[in-house]
Amino acid sequence: MASPASAALLPFNRISRGTNKWSKLIPSRRTGISFSMGSSCPIDGARYIATGAIGRNSGLGVAKLSEGETEPQTYSWPDKKKPRVCILGGGFGGLYTALRLESLVWPDGKKPQVLLVDQSDHFVFKPMLYELLSGEVDAWEIAPRFLDLLTNTDVKFFKDRAKLLHPSDYLVAEGPKGSSCAGTVLLDSGLLIEYDWLVLALGAETKLDVVPGALEFALPFSTLDDACKVNKKLRALERRNFSKDSLIRVAVVGCGYSGVELAATVSERLQDRGIVQAINVDTTICPSAPSGNREAALKVLSSRKVQLLLGYFVSCIRRVRDLEASGHVTESVAALDFEQCDFDRYILELEPAEKGLEIQILEADLVLWTAGSKPLLPELEPCNKLHELPLNARGQTETDETLRVKGHPHIFALGDSSAFRDSNGRLLPATAQVAFQQADYAGWNLWAAINDRPLLPFRFQNLGEMMTLGRNDAAISPSFIEGLTLEGSVGHTVRKITYLLRLPTDEHQFKVGLSWFTKSAVDSVALLQNTLTKILSGL
Repeated sequence: MASPASAALLPFNRISRGTNKWSKLIPSRRTGISFSMGSSCPIDGARYIATGAIGRNSGLGVAKLSEGETEPQTYSWPDKKKPRVCILGGGFGGLYTALRLESLVWPDGKKPQVLLVDQSDHFVFKPMLYELLSGEVDAWEIAPRFLDLLTNTDVKFFKDRAKLLHPSDYLVAEGPKGSSCAGTVLLDSGLLIEYDWLVLALGAETKLDVVPGALEFALPFSTLDDACKVNKKLRALERRNFSKDSLIRVAVVGCGYSGVELAATVSERLQDRGIVQAINVDTTICPSAPSGNREAALKVLSSRKVQLLLGYFVSCIRRVRDLEASGHVTESVAALDFEQCDFDRYILELEPAEKGLEIQILEADLVLWTAGSKPLLPELEPCNKLHELPLNARGQTETDETLRVKGHPHIFALGDSSAFRDSNGRLLPATAQVAFQQADYAGWNLWAAINDRPLLPFRFQNLGEMMTLGRNDAAISPSFIEGLTLEGSVGHTVRKITYLLRLPTDEHQFKVGLSWFTKSAVDSVALLQNTLTKILSGL
């Protein structure tokens, strides 16, 4: 799953190509924390003023200053001498980099002050979001609070969103007089943060704005909030259809790992009460997956009667009542049998991506969108070209082999924020496994850079691929044993243990491990009781 991993910060103010002016920021509300006045790193010559102070749960703004107004308020780092590291994004890349920095041994006076910024209170272990829909895990197990994870560390956490980035590390590299930081980050709350080192690990968001109606009517599935919304919608549909003959219709757009895992989980949950239809522009599911995982997934989807519509793309999504109100009901739509009900239903128009296929019209109670994602990074285009971050066509920052942004030696980029290429020139996939490994290297390379030691080139080690296929089903293809695929309950157990060992902090691993063991014991006792009951009733 792309994890997108995962910290869903809003992008900085996006600047369209061809303009060199920063967008005006919007004021908001107040709360309190300590600040110092003034900034030694002005933003692009412009001046800003905070409308208040910021706390962990606040969300205030900043307005552009006019002549005669005071300078913006700047975050006051506790220690004026120690290095300052600002990490944007609290997913696999951001949080695990912070924890890696905390675990390293530092020379006296060299341990950096670390500030982690994320718009959510919770870290989200995205590969296990599907288990929230199946009821296999509780939210606290895969989405612990940052404050709980960082309790025994020196890492500071701010719940906030990045708004403007002004890198000036090209100045630091040249050693100008009077330069006291490598750049600044302006948060949505109005807080200006000076940094010596910056880590971009903002993740990505589902791309919904490419198809008419998708943004309004489809639900993404990449954050904790997304999973809660989908679960709430499914519960409402299940209550509505209780003791009725009508089926719940769910359309899943996209058949990569995320779409297939979602289709398998939802179809298992609905069983005979629903129909799941999965749509993919390719003629196969999970085209980049190992053949063993793909075959295992096809077998499970077929056994749960998931309808695969391969070789199609969604051209638009419309709400049924909007069509009826406008009177624009085509013959193909009119042919569908709509029940009189007080809830929304949707029409998906599918265009063939392959020759020989015909246009399809689908009806759905719930549309889940997993196709495509976009990195949460800005299109920086300030007046001074030296400020720019090199971006590829997808909006990811181009990095060197040490994960530093090209041209900016004090900025590291990980996960979805990074366009890292392997030794063959191929872009690494935006997966949790990649971000997890990059965080380890980023932490070490920050240590090396601060201590004037050589940086290590990142080398990705593909350990294999895993996917969930239901409550007691999964497929795993380890890279170190060619041709081997672990399926069913064995694959499910191995996947769960692997992810348990990947959870952040030993304390959280212990709590979750104990919780899962207790649940497993309770389920085993319940299964034994049911088995004995059936045996005794047959006597």
